[in-house]
Amino acid sequence: MHIAWLGKKSPFCGNVTYGREITNALLDRDYQVSFLHFSQEETDLTHSPDCKEVALPFLYKSQIYTIPTLKSSKVLMDALAKLKPDVVHGSLTLSTLDFQLPEICQALKLPLIATFHPPFDSKLRNLKSSTQFLTYQLYAPFLAHYDKVIIFSRLQQELLMKLGVDKHKLAIIPNGVDTVKYSPGISYLKSHIKAKRLFVYVGRIATEKNVEALLKAWKQVDMGNYSKLLIVGDGPLKPSLEALYGRKNNIYWSGFVADEQKRIDILRAADVFILPSLVEGLSLSLLEAMACGVACIATDAGADGEVLENGAGVVLDTQGVTTQLKTLLPLFRDHSEITQLLGHKARQRVLDKYSLTNNVSQVEKVYEEVLGRANFSVVSHLP
Repeated sequence: MHIAWLGKKSPFCGNVTYGREITNALLDRDYQVSFLHFSQEETDLTHSPDCKEVALPFLYKSQIYTIPTLKSSKVLMDALAKLKPDVVHGSLTLSTLDFQLPEICQALKLPLIATFHPPFDSKLRNLKSSTQFLTYQLYAPFLAHYDKVIIFSRLQQELLMKLGVDKHKLAIIPNGVDTVKYSPGISYLKSHIKAKRLFVYVGRIATEKNVEALLKAWKQVDMGNYSKLLIVGDGPLKPSLEALYGRKNNIYWSGFVADEQKRIDILRAADVFILPSLVEGLSLSLLEAMACGVACIATDAGADGEVLENGAGVVLDTQGVTTQLKTLLPLFRDHSEITQLLGHKARQRVLDKYSLTNNVSQVEKVYEEVLGRANFSVVSHLP
C-alpha cells in the first residue's frame, strides 16, 4: 500500500515527531510512503531510498501554523497525480492547504484521512483555550469532507461532535511511544549536576505551556540544595524567565535538546516530570516520560488528564497551578516511595494504551476501512 503523507518536518514540534514516528513505523511494515511537506527546496527531496519527499513552497512556517504560497496547492495536486498513492494522510499543519485538501483528493479520486492535532481545554477556562476553540470551530465543517479524522482522545471527540462532526467520521487513536527506546534505564545526569531529586519540564517555553506557574511554585517553596529543576526547551518566554529564575534557585535551563538519546537520558534521570499547560492536545513529552518510568504531574488540559486518570499520575486543575504545586513539590521531594510507585504505574499505562506498535496497528485499520469503502463505492457504480 502506498501512503502519501502530508505533514511537517520542521520546526520541531509534536506534529513533527508524530509524522516521523508513524511514517518510519509504516516503512518498517513494508508500506510505501511519500512525504509531502513545506520546504524551501524547489525540487524533490530524498530522505531515504524508501521514502520519496516532495517540497511544498511556503511563505512562513512556525511550530504552530504555516502560510503556503499561492502555487502550493497546484504543486500538491500535481505531486499527488504523479505519485498515485492508495491513501492520502494529512497530519494537519494549520495551513490553508488543510481546507483545500478534500477538494484536491476528490478531484483525483483519492481516499483522504486527517490527523487533527490542535490543543484544547474542553472546559474553556481561559483566554488561550477560547482561541483554540475558535480553531476547532473553523475546522469542523471542513473535517466533514475527510473520509476519516484521527483524534487523540474522547474529550476531543466530544468537542468535535458538539461542533457538528459526525461520530462515524472520528477515530480515536492516541499518540504512541516506542516503549523499547523510551524505557527506564541508567543515566548519570543527576550525579553530574549534584542532584538527589530531579524534577523536569520538557516543552516549549510559551504562554500556553504555563511554565512560570511551575517556576513560581519552585522558588516560593525553597526545595533545598539537592533538589534541582531542569527546564528543557526553547520559546519566546525563555529569555525573560531564565533571567528571573536561575541557578541560585537550583533551576537549570538546557534549551532545546535535538539529540533524542540525550532527551531519553534526561527522562531516565528524572524523578518527577511536570507539565503545567493551560492547553494541550496529547503531549508526546508526557507519554515519553511515562514510558521511562517517571512519576508525572500534569494539568487536565487537552487529553493529558485522561492519560493520567485512575492513578497513573497526579492531575492538576489548570486554575491555580502554582498553589497546587506548592503543596505537591515538597511531597514528591521527601517521599521517594510515591515517585517510584507512580513511575511504575505510568510505565504500565503506556504499555497498556499508548504504545507506538498499537497506535500504528490502529492507523492501519483506518486505512483498510477507508480503502474498503472506496473500493465498494467504485464497484457499486459499475454497470
